[in-house]
Amino acid sequence: MSELAWKSASELAALIRARRIGAREMLDHYIDRIERHDNRVNAVVVRDFDRARTAADAADAATARGESTGPLHGVPMTVKESFDLAGLPTTWGVPEMKGNIPSRDGVVPQRLKDAGAVIFGKTNVPLMLSDFQSYNDVYGTTHNPHAHGHTPGGSSGGGAAALAAGFTALEYGSDIGGSIRNPAHYSGVCGHKSTWGIVPMRGHALTGGLTPPDISVIGPLARRVDDLELALDLTAGSDRLADPGWRLDLPPSGVDGAEGLRVALWLDDPIAPVDDSVKKVIQGAADALADAGAIIDPDARPDFTPQHCMDTFLGLLHAALAARMPEDMYQENVKRAGDLAADDDSPGAVTLRAQTMRYREWAAVNEARTRMRYVWADFFDSYDVLLCPVAAVAAFPHDESVDLGARTLTVNGRSVPYFQHLFWAGMTGVSYLPSTVVPGGMTDGNLPVGVQIVGPEMGDRRTLGVARVLEALTGGFQPPAGFD
Repeated sequence: MSELAWKSASELAALIRARRIGAREMLDHYIDRIERHDNRVNAVVVRDFDRARTAADAADAATARGESTGPLHGVPMTVKESFDLAGLPTTWGVPEMKGNIPSRDGVVPQRLKDAGAVIFGKTNVPLMLSDFQSYNDVYGTTHNPHAHGHTPGGSSGGGAAALAAGFTALEYGSDIGGSIRNPAHYSGVCGHKSTWGIVPMRGHALTGGLTPPDISVIGPLARRVDDLELALDLTAGSDRLADPGWRLDLPPSGVDGAEGLRVALWLDDPIAPVDDSVKKVIQGAADALADAGAIIDPDARPDFTPQHCMDTFLGLLHAALAARMPEDMYQENVKRAGDLAADDDSPGAVTLRAQTMRYREWAAVNEARTRMRYVWADFFDSYDVLLCPVAAVAAFPHDESVDLGARTLTVNGRSVPYFQHLFWAGMTGVSYLPSTVVPGGMTDGNLPVGVQIVGPEMGDRRTLGVARVLEALTGGFQPPAGFD
């Protein structure tokens, strides 16, 4: 029966509707796997098994009556710990928030339940959703199912690990600096960073805020690209304030196989060098598309410098993240920024200024971003998608040292700053572009590598369509060893 664990959510929904398996039976199968294996992964850290069994029983009763609750009828799934679920803690890994128990579900979990999903748990995150790893003092450390002791990614790392280990059928995460995309890459699953603003974020804010944060989006992770699109369709659209007059109408993918696809390939860059082991896999994916009839341009670049893009991203990112800070920490940063020498352009000084910038300064950086958005629009007049890395390296060993700024990664034998490879997520995320990550293959060290497929704003179906093509060419998700 273990093969059930690896089936897609769409396949499981069809099996449940056809009465070939019950929702309760499928849920108990995942629970059994979690109880046998999650002690060495630590992915599903908030467990709601009793209420989930009640919901699964209700789904089975509906099936017996010939009724369906929706496209995910009876399908067991998890969501990231940062989403509000009534009666369960939402801490974002902050020990002081252990008592934060929301009284209602966030918009996305509610929409998934309305579509028939049985949400049975929440998955691990890093402290304040701010790392390429997923560990915190509330829930501990999540390990990569492909390589114990290595990161599964962050901040949606628990969800990616749960999918890779066969603990859940579907997952929903969030992304401001690669937090859907790098876990998909490191853990060998699929992930979709949606166009900014198309999926309501209400119920994904530690302080209960209602204003959607800049850059940040929410989106699905899965083992199959079809499930990404299904989950996006079920959750995207207007929220209450815009319901009277706004409707989302994403254009069709326009993708019918690889033949004739215009593909830009950005494989490496001096601003964030990529390890040869990662480049080899992504180049192989591009070659597979070329062999199937795609037109690959390895020299295509948007008309701005990578450094300008990175500076713009970091400025807006740090400003957005500062809004999450406790008031005393923010005020201390304001004081420290005021004490900086005018000519201090060290990384720490640049970060402090971004975290405490005034609205006039923010507006100038935002204007730079808007100009880049138009450059990207011009770029995608000539190319259907851009293929690029998600991160500079494959899954790396855990580093839980306190000073994040002093951490390093090893790229082609050289030590590089830990946050340098934010570039590959930030250069597109800052401009609100959709990106789909699909497994491209494994390194010689048997670690997964994801391929990032980027498209124009509102081009979510296009990136998903190309991801579906690439998934068929490369074989897509491969289960890790030891999780039978």
